[in-house]
Amino acid sequence: MSQDGPGAVAALEPAAVAALRRAVELDSASRFQESLVCYQEGIDLLLQVLKGTKDETKKSHYRQKISAYMERAEAIKKCIAKEREDGKYHKQIKIEENATGFSYEKVFQDYLNETVTEVWVEDPYIRHIHQLYNFLRFCEMLVKGPCKVRTIHLRTSYDDGNGKNQQTSCLEEIKQSLKNYGITLNVSFSSSIHDREIKVDFVLDTVTLI
Repeated sequence: MSQDGPGAVAALEPAAVAALRRAVELDSASRFQESLVCYQEGIDLLLQVLKGTKDETKKSHYRQKISAYMERAEAIKKCIAKEREDGKYHKQIKIEENATGFSYEKVFQDYLNETVTEVWVEDPYIRHIHQLYNFLRFCEMLVKGPCKVRTIHLRTSYDDGNGKNQQTSCLEEIKQSLKNYGITLNVSFSSSIHDREIKVDFVLDTVTLI
């Protein structure tokens, strides 16, 4: 089915509405960075709906909605930029179960520019295969992005069960793969960490994923 067909529009519109509704909820709760991510996702989807809509009345309605959401998203960007300038910015993202719009690229796009050379990851749950795969995807994003990362520090906890060998083996494979791109992965283990935290070196902003 063509992306511009009525079936595609019918499928995209509920997703756009859900993302934008969530954006407004987060905005109202002053969770601005999270709301910005959802605004951006919803606007992107709504633009696709607009493109596939033939009815001029509906097109006018969508344009008005897109304009209003874009205006609010720009205001949030300015608010976040002001907080950074004042040294008050701390980014905390609470990701609800089954939430959408939180890909690595969208969550970290404001931070991963060409000035980033070092990243610290603290996550007690890089143990099981799906968690190791998610960490691999995060590393792939760093490799493909505009940043010039040379060192990644991972602090996690050991798998207490039978998966310890798999955990260490997979981390070693990731380490060797990153080495091919000139990136050093330093892995350390601790039994006392509980929260997930990621830091980058150029502004030392902290991103906590919950």
